[in-house]
Amino acid sequence: MQSLIHQIEARLQNLPVPVAVRLPAGQQVGPSQAPVTLTFNDWSSLATMAAGQIGRMAEDFVENRIQLKGQMRDLMAVAAKLLPGHPIGERSAWWTHILHRAKSLAAHTPIKDARQIQFHYDISDDFYALWLDPRQVYSCAYYRETDMSLAQAQEAKLDHICRKLMLQRGERFLDIGSGWGGLLLWAAEHYGVQATGITLSKNQHAHVEAEITRRGLQGQARVLLLDYRHLPEDALFDKISSVGMFEHVGQANMPQYFGKIRRLLRPGGLTLNHGITAGAPGVDQLGHGMGDFIEKYIFPGGELLHVSQLLRETALAGLEMVDTENLRPHYARTLWAWSDALEAHLDQATVILRTTAGEQGAERILRAYRLYLAGSAMSFEQGWISLHQMLSTRPDGDLTSGSMPGAQSQYPFNREGMYR
Repeated sequence: MQSLIHQIEARLQNLPVPVAVRLPAGQQVGPSQAPVTLTFNDWSSLATMAAGQIGRMAEDFVENRIQLKGQMRDLMAVAAKLLPGHPIGERSAWWTHILHRAKSLAAHTPIKDARQIQFHYDISDDFYALWLDPRQVYSCAYYRETDMSLAQAQEAKLDHICRKLMLQRGERFLDIGSGWGGLLLWAAEHYGVQATGITLSKNQHAHVEAEITRRGLQGQARVLLLDYRHLPEDALFDKISSVGMFEHVGQANMPQYFGKIRRLLRPGGLTLNHGITAGAPGVDQLGHGMGDFIEKYIFPGGELLHVSQLLRETALAGLEMVDTENLRPHYARTLWAWSDALEAHLDQATVILRTTAGEQGAERILRAYRLYLAGSAMSFEQGWISLHQMLSTRPDGDLTSGSMPGAQSQYPFNREGMYR
């Protein structure tokens, strides 16, 4: 054990924030008044720290084998320095990709996708409301101005998407994976579209239905509890958005997903995909156990692809990419805002979660989400994962349509309308 203790002492020397470690036997290593204190209940968890297996440490925290005292921002600064190497430094072997694809295919049936979505999104609407903005927009905000609040930045994001899609009054608009309805309702109220949203979350479906009624949008907006694969193709949409959705689709189903979007989109129409992307090509998940932690506790079935892979699938489906924007640091700031809000309401969050998950379940969920939000913020800051908006068209084949010869779509081939 002395060797392990010496390893821990050596690791503590080079951290950006002083850390105290309380050992299973009761003694303490590190300064007594450190801003971060980690208490270990068994020696195996201490060995995990010495090895820099951050994902395993996170699991030990969720399962209460490690206790944490300190600010999440300080803890994440420490976590980044504990890693033994870059978490996206190595590409997976070719045979790993084959196994990953087979796993992806098995994990993303309509029944399993519904179960996985409900695992995450149906925890408790009241829990999410504690740390999201008033519109409950659960995706990357757009800090168009540096002094924007989270609520302002989320509204800026909603409008940014609507501008990119060039929404016009009366157009048929589809939002795939519509969440708590932020974009769906914004588009209906501010752009006058005929809006349809689909979700697999029962809680979100009920919430959006109630909001449609409360806002008097019956006949203009609707939400369906429906898998994207089951959406009828007899009536085409002028514009289609998908925000925070393709992460749940699975690599093996990407051809089916983008093919479905193309078939639902009228010729000349626009579609925007907004979602989390991998930090490097050929990397299936974050290393050092971080990806495994997210899979187990937060997003079962979630898969990240590099933007280059997503654009390839877009093109293979017959869609033309016309604009791609990287909003990675915007998501870091969004996640820190969520993390800070949750940290400010820990007691209230525990009470809320106990009503649906019981006492032990509530504690586990809360510990998992504390690490998930702060750890994701750190990962976006570091560039280990990213966030892209990809705008595409379904060319109509008419060389005379559009704003200039050969446009073959409504897209003007400039960005003036997005930022004006």
